[in-house]
Amino acid sequence: MTKLLYMDDSYMREFNATVTRVTENGIVLDQTAFYPKGGGLPGDTGSMSKGSESYVVDDAIKVGDEVAHRVAKVGLEVGDGVGGTLDWGRRYAMMRMHTGMHALASMFNKRSGALITGNQVNADRSRLDVNIDKFDRDIIEGAIAETNRELAKNVNVKVYYLPRGEALEMPGMVKLAEAAPPDVERLRIVEIEGLDVQADGGPHVANTREIGELVLSKVENKGKSNRRIYFTLGPVKALTQ
Repeated sequence: MTKLLYMDDSYMREFNATVTRVTENGIVLDQTAFYPKGGGLPGDTGSMSKGSESYVVDDAIKVGDEVAHRVAKVGLEVGDGVGGTLDWGRRYAMMRMHTGMHALASMFNKRSGALITGNQVNADRSRLDVNIDKFDRDIIEGAIAETNRELAKNVNVKVYYLPRGEALEMPGMVKLAEAAPPDVERLRIVEIEGLDVQADGGPHVANTREIGELVLSKVENKGKSNRRIYFTLGPVKALTQ
């Protein structure tokens, strides 16, 4: 089992770990800050080092309860101590996008009861699919504008854990149209104070001031009630991180 360090500290850029397995899927460590691909987010990239040797990590994937780090060359053995370093610019862009997407999804849910039917987070542009009956660009632009007003309030983003039953009783917890939170005893909760609360296992920023404005780039009609929204992020005026 790989301990997921990012679950409690999304800002961890470097870490030390021990190789527990070398598989066809990649290098498995006892703990990692690399986020493995899943939930609409790509896996983290970066590097892994042992002494003077460095290995490029071009992806991270979940295999059961382990995380496999895909490297271009293999020169590691079980028991080796390694240092891991994230491509922080890429990861931080993902964090900003991810938290911004949570806020936007919550706004659509509050305004129209819309649920999420799909999503993909990328460092430069992301997409959110929502089940809105009417294909009206004004409705979408209004939701983005209101989301930006909420993000500008510079509210904290909290991460904590709750028993699954207690978490699912909270209003607005489930916003996915075709999926439920994982069947585990305790759920990791990500709360944007006053705006959104969701069960989520990915990395996020600590305050909405870090996100910047959501900028609508494209809207597509993907079916009877499915709207695909592409957005980017505008510049951030000031950061504390």
